[in-house]
Amino acid sequence: MALTVTLVSAEEEVWHGEASLVVAKTVEGEIGFMTGHEPVLAILAEGQVRITETSGNKVIATAQDGFLSMEGDVLTIVAGHATLAS
Repeated sequence: MALTVTLVSAEEEVWHGEASLVVAKTVEGEIGFMTGHEPVLAILAEGQVRITETSGNKVIATAQDGFLSMEGDVLTIVAGHATLAS
């Protein structure tokens, strides 16, 4: 089983797919998500979003000004500005 993850900015969908682990920075500190995580609604802090795809590939993005929501095995990260790291 995997997380269904969507990372969007005000301009576009930045990344969407399945992941085994996602780590994001909130105003309360870093938080990691795996399948079965309890529901969460948190304010996103400026920083990295680290996504480990189910294949093991690592995706790094930067995000700021937004929130994240975890419900079931669906994680949605909505940011005012987000980009994939090169």
